[in-house]
Amino acid sequence: MTPVQQSMREILEAESRAILNIPVTDGYDKAVDLIVANVVGKGGKLVTSGMGKAGQIAMNIATTFSSTGIPAVNLHPSEAQHGDLGILQPDDIMLVISNSGKTREIMELITLTHVLYPQIPIIGITGNPTSPLAEMTDVLLPTGGAPEVCLLGLTPTTSTTMMTVIGDVLVVNVMRRTGFSRADYAKRHHGGYLGHVSQTKDKTATE
Repeated sequence: MTPVQQSMREILEAESRAILNIPVTDGYDKAVDLIVANVVGKGGKLVTSGMGKAGQIAMNIATTFSSTGIPAVNLHPSEAQHGDLGILQPDDIMLVISNSGKTREIMELITLTHVLYPQIPIIGITGNPTSPLAEMTDVLLPTGGAPEVCLLGLTPTTSTTMMTVIGDVLVVNVMRRTGFSRADYAKRHHGGYLGHVSQTKDKTATE
């Protein structure tokens, strides 16, 4: 086995352990309830946000929700302070991500959101359950805080993997709660391979 292959095996094992150690809590039930209540029940939307690599995960979560029947947008926390906060509406719900739970821009975004619409619920994903973010959220979804596989222990690697998985858990369970169907998916996804397959009864169909 080459050094790269050995490293690959170690990384796969480390990230697999990290995923399996994500705390399973009733926070997920509460988060799903809130998303369905605000978006489906009240006609609001899901607004996701994060800085840096966490922001990229937040954007991915928003686009995945949008394609599965939950209107969602990603709000950059810095741009929010320059007018983009106006995208918020009273019945929205916010999902914010910060591995440290101390990201200044996210803390400020939550504060500004509550000034504009105090009733907007905040769901937080973080690796630090005792952080300032944890104190500011209505529902906390901790990642478990596993160390990064980066050789320096700094580059977001394992943490972003766990954030992505938590997003998947939310998406799949909201789909289950709303009864989102293959036909519903096809109405929202017309192009490419997935659009073709979703509109074809035979799940093995190819382009």
